[in-house]
Amino acid sequence: MDKDRIRKQVLEARGNLSQGEVVDKSNSITERLLCCNLYQLARTIMVYLDFRNEVKTDSLIKHALGTGKQVVVPVVNTQDRSMISSLLVNYPEDLTSGSYGILEPAPDKVRPMDPREIDLVIVPGAVFDYQGNRMGYGGGYYDRFLPRLRKDAVALALAYEFQVRQDFAMLMGQYDQPVQYIVTEKRIIQCQNSVL
Repeated sequence: MDKDRIRKQVLEARGNLSQGEVVDKSNSITERLLCCNLYQLARTIMVYLDFRNEVKTDSLIKHALGTGKQVVVPVVNTQDRSMISSLLVNYPEDLTSGSYGILEPAPDKVRPMDPREIDLVIVPGAVFDYQGNRMGYGGGYYDRFLPRLRKDAVALALAYEFQVRQDFAMLMGQYDQPVQYIVTEKRIIQCQNSVL
């Protein structure tokens, strides 16, 4: 089993989704998440801004802001491959095309927030397994960021069902950070004996 081959296969399948499929599946995933206690009880959530057929987060961000939650989004520094969390106030007005062409707050709209204030992080990725292992896109940004959260903060992935594979723990490195839950269009998967 080869990490790059698995990632390539899944990203190819994701790239082949029609916009209609992306929207329909994303809506189902979002609805499932909105009904989840982990989301409902979180006061501050960090949400990725979707790119290239990732599960869409637009309606999730609007819902969170509309219900009084604090929403933070990632801002990456490609020089040292670090990532900070920035409070999102006006959506989508505060955003502009950033690193890798992904939306992020414009330089004058970056409002850094201490990662320890975040209750729930919505994590992107290419492939996940039932243990919560995650293959990202190779930059390691989330692997460096997630250890900075509080111990009781939750990392949760949004993924299409075909992005969830059997156990590939043997391919993971010592610094790779797992997620505790995966929400797909069909189910919520509890990883690593997490309690919902």
